[in-house]
Amino acid sequence: MQTMLACKGTGAVVAALRILFRNQAAVRGQAWRCLSTQTDGEVRIAKVLKEKFPLASSLKVVDISGGCGAMYEVHIESSEFTGKRTVQQHQLVNQALKDEIQGMHGLRIFTDIPKQ
Repeated sequence: MQTMLACKGTGAVVAALRILFRNQAAVRGQAWRCLSTQTDGEVRIAKVLKEKFPLASSLKVVDISGGCGAMYEVHIESSEFTGKRTVQQHQLVNQALKDEIQGMHGLRIFTDIPKQ
């Protein structure tokens, strides 16, 4: 997927390929990190999820909209999902983020149970 990313603070706009799970942009064959820190939206969503899922062993929130906060990807691994089907796990995440979701265009959710 090709995306235009605007690096906050620099004002530069670059044509980029999004490398999933790494939060990096690939430009002219070289991978470099466009944003070295999390966006305000990523921090806010991660905080809500940490409060709602205190047993989460892994949590990653990525703004996949290029920094404008319109779409996020959430990866969360928690023992709180044990015994629940994937759709139920996603419903729990949606419920936890119900206030934040109102301002979004989309949300990708990936859930898992920690390996023993």
